[in-house]
Amino acid sequence: MALSKLDNLYRQVILDHSSRPHHYGELHGGETVDLNNPTCGDVIKLTMQVDDDRITDIAFNGSGCSISTASASLMTDAVIGKTKAEALELADIFSKMVQGEVDARQKKLGDVTLLSGVAKFPQRIKCATLAWHALEKAVESENDSAAIGHLSGH
Repeated sequence: MALSKLDNLYRQVILDHSSRPHHYGELHGGETVDLNNPTCGDVIKLTMQVDDDRITDIAFNGSGCSISTASASLMTDAVIGKTKAEALELADIFSKMVQGEVDARQKKLGDVTLLSGVAKFPQRIKCATLAWHALEKAVESENDSAAIGHLSGH
């Protein structure tokens, strides 16, 4: 695929998922994480329901730039039905991908790989990874108490 077509596809995916995000809203019950990116002001509240170590439902809300919202939307699609370990693996692969690292496991991300273009814009990496960091915190949470935090590093 020509580079300009790939860039166009990247832009279209961002626009589609940011204007009509999947799994946007709130869930009652489950593990909840609130995170913000103080660098740009993106804020996310992620709620995840788990049954027998498998993510059965997930939702997010908050406010953020188009990349932050699109990434959260794509992430929720990618992790529903996955085990906690599988979700953490996807978060690791995603983090490496948006930092420009090549990982043979990248194909596991499916449509999320369309966000690989973020690597061209280092200042937007925190925007793209905010939802994924919230996912990691939710998965790693050992109880249903809310976690609140700030994204300060990669």
